[in-house]
Amino acid sequence: MTVHSAGILVYRYKNNDLQVLLVHPGGPFWSGKDLGAWSIPKGIFDDSEQPLDAAKREFLEETGFVVEGEFMELGELRQPSKKIIHAWSIEGNFDLSQLKSNTFKMAEIEGSCHQVQPVVKTRFFTLFMSLIDKKYKS
Repeated sequence: MTVHSAGILVYRYKNNDLQVLLVHPGGPFWSGKDLGAWSIPKGIFDDSEQPLDAAKREFLEETGFVVEGEFMELGELRQPSKKIIHAWSIEGNFDLSQLKSNTFKMAEIEGSCHQVQPVVKTRFFTLFMSLIDKKYKS
């Protein structure tokens, strides 16, 4: 079964630079990793939910911010894992000090469960810096 995920790329213009909002995932796997870890806020959805509705829900759950307005569909991207990412963009700006991510239970190898935030940091990157981050990931 193919897994589908939906997300929103928020952008803004600051000092004539195009900037995009990316999030850094939480949890033990991502702890101490920075380069290549940043991505758009996104999450898995099923057939009972429309992709854009899922993207808005995930954005709210992962950041605490409501995003409304005219969305531009960016299309789909198939990841090497075969997961399909559905993405939209919208212009916006948020006070990133107000980040409030939800939590979920994650089982550890030792068998104990921990509450983990799916997002621990948000940042606006210039488009150039976000491309460098992706290039040096591999």
